[in-house]
Amino acid sequence: MFKSVLKEKSGRNLDGYLDYRGSKVIGVWIWDDELNIGLATEQDFDEAFKALNTTRVFFVLFCLIIIIGFLIAAFLFELSRKKLEREIEERKSAEKEMKKLSRAIEASPSAIMITNIEGTIEYVNPKFFELTGYSKKDAIGHKTNILKSGETSDYFYEELWKTISSGGEWREDLDDRKKDGDIFRARESITGVKDKKGKITHYIGILDDVSEEFKLSEKLSYQASHDALTCLINRREFEHRTQQLISTAKKHKDEHALCFIDLDQFKVINDTSGHVAGDNLLNQLGRVLRSTVRNRDTLARLGGDEFGVLIENCSLEQANRVVTTILQSIQNFVFEWEGRSFRIGASIGLVAINETTSNPIEVLKQADSACYMAKDLGRNRIHIYKSDDAELALRQGEMHWVSRINQALEENRFQIFAQPIIALDSSEGEHYELLIRMLSEDGKIIQPGAFLPAAERYDLIEKIDLWVIKNAFTILASHSDFVEKIDFISINLSGPSLTNKKFLETIMVLLRESEVLPQKICFEVTETVAISNLNAALTFIKLLKEIGCKFALDDFGSGLSSFGYLKNLPVNYLKIDGMFVKDMVEDPIDYAMVKSINQIGQVMGMKTIAEFVENDEIKGMLKAIGVNYAQGYGIGKPRPLDEYF
Repeated sequence: MFKSVLKEKSGRNLDGYLDYRGSKVIGVWIWDDELNIGLATEQDFDEAFKALNTTRVFFVLFCLIIIIGFLIAAFLFELSRKKLEREIEERKSAEKEMKKLSRAIEASPSAIMITNIEGTIEYVNPKFFELTGYSKKDAIGHKTNILKSGETSDYFYEELWKTISSGGEWREDLDDRKKDGDIFRARESITGVKDKKGKITHYIGILDDVSEEFKLSEKLSYQASHDALTCLINRREFEHRTQQLISTAKKHKDEHALCFIDLDQFKVINDTSGHVAGDNLLNQLGRVLRSTVRNRDTLARLGGDEFGVLIENCSLEQANRVVTTILQSIQNFVFEWEGRSFRIGASIGLVAINETTSNPIEVLKQADSACYMAKDLGRNRIHIYKSDDAELALRQGEMHWVSRINQALEENRFQIFAQPIIALDSSEGEHYELLIRMLSEDGKIIQPGAFLPAAERYDLIEKIDLWVIKNAFTILASHSDFVEKIDFISINLSGPSLTNKKFLETIMVLLRESEVLPQKICFEVTETVAISNLNAALTFIKLLKEIGCKFALDDFGSGLSSFGYLKNLPVNYLKIDGMFVKDMVEDPIDYAMVKSINQIGQVMGMKTIAEFVENDEIKGMLKAIGVNYAQGYGIGKPRPLDEYF
């Protein structure tokens, strides 16, 4: 019984019970079958559980430590796993990006090369081969100087390496050489590739062929700075180089000079032989001048028949010798055209450029003024500008009139005067010549001799001509009774107006729109203007005569070629130059000239008008030799046109 109980309860804690002392105890029974013995123990309940509680605490703590350790390990494992997954993903993404970048570089329309820090090529893309002719095998392992053209200075490359080795980016256009030796223009961008520490490990260069763009840019730049006809530099570029020369003169106290060349008799050739001949002359003369000037000097065509030369690093005296050689080359130049030979001359103005020179515009004005002085002094000569030159000061004074003329045109401060022309051999109706006067700011009359030279020299005369025509037509249209009783009204035209097709078109329109009949209008052109612009004059006269206008050739006899050209000009009236008329009573030569001109005019079917008729004696002599009309202070002084109404 006892044995069976021990076996049954062996190893098990039994519920506590009270022992003989009345204390609560706990017992444990163990039976060993091999030894066939049993063991029964008992212990006080409190003591038993005291040990048990301590063990349990340690056990729980141990379990907690194990669990926490497991959780930490699991957490760290999870972190590692996720980090590994992320790294794998990033690596895959990076590989994908690298593949994408690699494909992009391989397919790039730009040539790309990568070098080490010594400049040895480590990679080139297919476009590099296409652009330069160097394959990967040809390029990799070689220095970048395989592209060196020899057209670029070593200093340029030194600056390049200095820029990129210091971490900067270099962008520039330069000439590179292909494998076959051809030079091409490349737009290059080179920058350093840095590691994590910021140290440059490689350089990447991107090249684009901009040869066509460069050629176009060069062409446009050339066209912007050169004259298309002569291939010399133009006025714009000449002024730019003049400014550079002025700057160096101020900085280094150098001496230079500028000469302004205006061809003499060019317009005669241009008008008699045509513009094609004129262009050929300018082209040939440009080559002559280019071979004459020194290599370091600058030759330009400034416009029309005007040339300019910048003579560097020489005194005014030395420059004068250079310009004398230029003038001699022009005088020796013979222009051949359609079996005819022509010679021309030149009027040249020379001015010094030094530290006191202000700006290109001013120095060109000075040279221009000196050039016109050379013309006034007889042409085909050199005139040196001097600041204390009284005649030049007068010429520059004309510039003051330019602003006054423009202002007077804007403010309508011009007035039309008229001077009568009477018939000597009949009782024809009245004739008048219209004359221009300027009104000053305070209303005083300014004679044309004061402002017309400046207007002609500085291209304002066409505006004045047009003002006279428009206002004359308006005034005459409002006084039809006056217009009906006169035979004609003479209006003066300048050379620029005569040669301007647009001016001719404007007159045609004004005549069509005006109530004044063309038959009442007579245009006067001077002999000099007509001869120097013969072709244009013929066209102008022909078209306006077709609609009824008349023409008079003014100041006839003042030019040496007058009679030779007269038969080519279909004018209605021949105005005998007043320099012969005013002294014809006392001077038999003047008398003979007036008589001869009148006879030639009559033979050619032209009526003659004598100018400068100051008294009745001259008037009677003119009538006796058969001159048709007389004009002058002895006939009537100019008066405001409205006083005749």
